[in-house]
Amino acid sequence: MPGRAPLRVLHIITGLGAGGAEQQLRLMLRHLPVACDVITLTNPGAVARGIISDGTRVLHLGMEGNRDLSALPRLVTAIRAGRYDLVHTHLYRACVFGRVAARTAGIEAVLATEHSLGASCIEGRPLTPGTRALYLATERLGSSTVAVSATVADRLRAWGVPRHRIDLIPNGIDARHFRYDPAARAIARARLDFPEHAFVAGGVGRLVPGKRFDILLRSVAELPGARLLLVGDGPERASLERLAVQLGVERRVRMLGERDGAVEWSADRSADIPGLLAAMDVFVSPSSEESFGLAVIEALAAGLRVLHVICPAIDELQADEAPGARRIALGVPPLVAALAEAMHEHERAGAGARRLPAPPAVARYDIARSAELLADLYERTAATRHQGGRGAFPSPYHHALAVSRPKR
Repeated sequence: MPGRAPLRVLHIITGLGAGGAEQQLRLMLRHLPVACDVITLTNPGAVARGIISDGTRVLHLGMEGNRDLSALPRLVTAIRAGRYDLVHTHLYRACVFGRVAARTAGIEAVLATEHSLGASCIEGRPLTPGTRALYLATERLGSSTVAVSATVADRLRAWGVPRHRIDLIPNGIDARHFRYDPAARAIARARLDFPEHAFVAGGVGRLVPGKRFDILLRSVAELPGARLLLVGDGPERASLERLAVQLGVERRVRMLGERDGAVEWSADRSADIPGLLAAMDVFVSPSSEESFGLAVIEALAAGLRVLHVICPAIDELQADEAPGARRIALGVPPLVAALAEAMHEHERAGAGARRLPAPPAVARYDIARSAELLADLYERTAATRHQGGRGAFPSPYHHALAVSRPKR
């Protein structure tokens, strides 16, 4: 709008460890054409440091647990001090506290992004009637909720969130950062002590029960000579390490912990997520429940073949948009069969890594496009303060909710 000062937006997120929603926020901040600050309720971890290095302010609220109500007045004070035009919340706890605090502080334009709503859990935790009731009660305080996939939008509607209060804006990646680099592959494999021609299956994500990396570990154990590379951390790490020992494959498995990837190559390309994807030969997402599947899109951008159980980002597309992705049933036998086939193809190919061209799905989920959609939603939502409510500005994205699922 000519003559209008740029919007000031505050993002509130539960924590800033190296999770998918957290890294998506960092990447989005790099592309949004608005002035932003960030408040993290807890855990100012690796992604917080990255956001600060990018030039965005981060305030750690120091919240102690879900019932720390003393955090609410501190949050209200911070919102008032920043004189923000719009508040945008991310992840369950931040959505509940952030919506209440924003409205208490007098902010009428309040958005939330729903990153992690599954069919039976949210952010890896089982859904309960109380969780749902609290979510819906505070949802009414906001202007709208951004769903990262049509699957999440459908779940919100099934919960009772009105269609007109849901905007569909998918997650995005910067595909340039995931282009295959043979030099990074060689260095990463040498550091991991993986032979140059070994077959390496890999996965990236939080080590939580719903990701089902135990199935991937058991499947690799069934294939002599195969290696496994897991990137991520979480409460299941210790049990997965014990399982590897029990199966007698600990020498063939590498669990590397958190990596702040999805943003850019570091000075040492072999040590970040793009470099570690380069070290893999096939990417596996055995998760039994997903809201988007960002790691799968990153793997496709790296030219990897992908085996996945549930991935809305792919399942909602036509098959020809992601020819390198193959959906499999949940369980060890189907994954062993799919991995054995991929391993056989790898052995037939001989020397060198086989890489596919980035499929159309990668371009569809471009972060610049997602940021443009979000910036437009910011403008329309902020404008409703002077137009008597959101109804005067219908979203152009709602039509996507009615699109039938393609058969894959």
